[in-house]
Amino acid sequence: MDDLRVAPGPGLPHGLLIPAAELVERFSRSSGPGGQGVNTADSRVQLSLDLATTSALTERQRAVALDRLAPALAGTVLGVAASEHRSQRRNRRAARERLAASLRGALAPSTPRRPTRPTYGSRRRRLDAKRQRSRIKAARRRPDAQD
Repeated sequence: MDDLRVAPGPGLPHGLLIPAAELVERFSRSSGPGGQGVNTADSRVQLSLDLATTSALTERQRAVALDRLAPALAGTVLGVAASEHRSQRRNRRAARERLAASLRGALAPSTPRRPTRPTYGSRRRRLDAKRQRSRIKAARRRPDAQD
């Protein structure tokens, strides 16, 4: 297995090089197409990387990646699986691309939301909807309650 190269992009001007020794690959039988070989070939690939111990990330990158990928992590391990192809080689490539894409996305700078004011039309629609809802609720009252 070769080192995993993460292409340069926003937040990664020089890209990343993850040593092959830090990647853990596991193979299992895949469901889906495959004909006679589906029950004999271990074509499904699970690729994982421990973000807390990898030497490919700086401390700042590690903190950002752990924070942004927290819902997808099992502890500090980022894992991806690929089983859409019939061959193990293509699934290995797909899993490596998926892992690189998730790291690239997590380390890309996020643009903060620029607050904007509600438009005149949106304010008017909101108030019209409130008036309509008020009329509906007023129509539910008993006639003697209006006195």
